[in-house]
Amino acid sequence: MTCGNQQLSTPSPPPNCAICDDPRQYVGLSGQEWTTLEELGRRHRSVIREVETGMWGVGAEPPFGIGQRGLIVTTPAGNVMWDVPGFVDEAAFDVVRDLGGLTAISASHPHFYGVMGEWAEAFDAAILLPSVDREWVTRPSPSIEYYEDTADPVPGIRLLRCGGHFPGSAVLHWEAGAGGAGVLLTGDTITVVQDRDWVSIMWSYPNLVPVDEDTVRSIAARVGSLTFDRIYGGWWERVIASDAKAKLAMSIERYVSMIGGVPHRQE
Repeated sequence: MTCGNQQLSTPSPPPNCAICDDPRQYVGLSGQEWTTLEELGRRHRSVIREVETGMWGVGAEPPFGIGQRGLIVTTPAGNVMWDVPGFVDEAAFDVVRDLGGLTAISASHPHFYGVMGEWAEAFDAAILLPSVDREWVTRPSPSIEYYEDTADPVPGIRLLRCGGHFPGSAVLHWEAGAGGAGVLLTGDTITVVQDRDWVSIMWSYPNLVPVDEDTVRSIAARVGSLTFDRIYGGWWERVIASDAKAKLAMSIERYVSMIGGVPHRQE
């Protein structure tokens, strides 16, 4: 119930959730609780809407688990789903069938694996994940294919492992997005914060543990070669709509200044 990651089917709930037990997540105050898609379907429904030309958002209403919404990038060569909510219903599958189905599925990090197996089975899609995070797959699937540092699920879309939040934390670059200016989908690898002119990078978001300077600069360098004007984080409103590459660079410098103990002008 807390992380929204699907497990293998079992007659009774598992003894624990490795995702929630890890310090990058948490177990709720009432202890570990479990549910099923059937139970969730009694009080949740899928929401799918276009967020920009060629890309659709997929979420649950009301939100479930961590509450992320996924994104589906549509291309002539096939559609790619990025970050997967912890709930899905047949209505969502029907909409995506009308969009042309899915060729591939991937995610920014293990917290957003959600019900990726359900989507893969519905559309015979490949699940592309960084090999260094294979231990965090809570529902193994024959659809999973592991990559090392980069993968290109369809022409014009690249998956790039950056590390930081998890060793395999990744971003998706869509070169045709934002009217050809380029889009970066980051989930929690590089999270868009409440002030949507800035981003941040944390080892643990719920427990507020930062990453070190070398790591944050390495992530910035990894995405620095990409062309993009817009960043989509993991939730509906977490979007830097324009000038995102410059705003990411400013965010990195502010971050390094603060964790390095350099006095920062108070505002």
